[in-house]
Amino acid sequence: MNEDFVLFLLVGFGAQIVDGALGMAYGVVSSTVLLAFGVPPAAASASVHAAEVFTTAASAGSHVWHRNVNWRLFALLALGGVTGGVLGAYVLTSISGDLIKPYIVIYLGLMGALILWRAWRGTKPRRISSKWPAPLGLIGGFMDAIGGGGWGPTVTSTLVGSGASAREAIGTANTAEFFVTVAISAAFVWALATGHWADAKDLTQHAWAVGGLIVGGLLAAPLAGWVTKIVPVKVLTWLVGAVVVLLAAYQAARLFKLI
Repeated sequence: MNEDFVLFLLVGFGAQIVDGALGMAYGVVSSTVLLAFGVPPAAASASVHAAEVFTTAASAGSHVWHRNVNWRLFALLALGGVTGGVLGAYVLTSISGDLIKPYIVIYLGLMGALILWRAWRGTKPRRISSKWPAPLGLIGGFMDAIGGGGWGPTVTSTLVGSGASAREAIGTANTAEFFVTVAISAAFVWALATGHWADAKDLTQHAWAVGGLIVGGLLAAPLAGWVTKIVPVKVLTWLVGAVVVLLAAYQAARLFKLI
């Protein structure tokens, strides 16, 4: 069995288990690892979203089954997220990977720092306003497409900080993420089919890694709703934030030839 497949199966499984508990981390962790292996930003984002089409479908089904979804919030988040995600994918495929990679690494590092900050600060729940979920989804979808991960740190963390129920916020964001992921993946396919994406050939060089992410995520995704109920979220938040920050720092050091 291909070594990349086994490695990314483990990465995908672990990232999806954590994502099920926190409502974030699958895209950020997977993208950071792919970048550390030298995958260009657009190819990394496309690879992660190809895997997430499958994993978010399974995860969304789990959250629906466990009744973790607020359907009003879901509709608003999904609408904004699809719009922002398609725009982000178009922008990412229009820019040279070498040009944008330093900014993506910095972005992922900031996402890791945000996760750590959330763990340190904690949250006090309050009622969610109906005025801002669509704009929040728009920003989250755009950042998710650009960074290969970011929907959870952007959207879920905001919902958890503003909502009455962390379980409901996580379940709703994860369910909306399926539609955002499908839209982003479709945008990448469109860019490939129309010749808009000049570096699309990079995808074929990492097929085993994508396959591993898909299988690992699918094995873990059905557990998402259950994990949300039983796992100590604060401990996982600290661990995920630390892992993402360390991986981003390592990649930044390699990028700027410090190691």
